Order: sequence, then C-alpha cells, then structure tokens
Amino acid sequence: MTIDLTRHELTKARLKIAQSSMSDVAREVGVSHSSVTVVSQGYRRSARIEAAIAGKLGVPVEELYPERYPSKKA
Repeated sequence: MTIDLTRHELTKARLKIAQSSMSDVAREVGVSHSSVTVVSQGYRRSARIEAAIAGKLGVPVEELYPERYPSKKA
C-alpha cells in the first residue's frame, strides 16, 4: 500500500479544474466523502472508487494509479 498525500492533493486540484470534487465522486459511487478521501490518499483500495476518480478526470485508471494497475501494454 502506497500512501501518497501529494497525489491526493493534486487529484483534488485536478477535480476542481474539471469542475468536480471528491464529494461528487462519493455521490456518484454511493459512498461517503471520507471513503473517497482514504482511497485517494492510498490508505485503502477500491477499484470502483479509483475508477470513478479516473473517470471524472478523463484518464485511464492505470495512468492515475500506475502502482496499483500496471500497464497492459507489452
């Protein structure tokens, strides 16, 4: 498990630029804001939450969390 608070802050900033937020992700997925936060920070894993965050940012989940989702490129 990799704790990355810098990436979390950058993700929040990118969500804001995309006119979204961690709360928007939480509502979309049906979980609490704190659940999204602990996943974004790296304290917990959730493929569903990670995919929702990546989706809001318009990037593949492998790009946002490369250590969690290795690239499928050969």
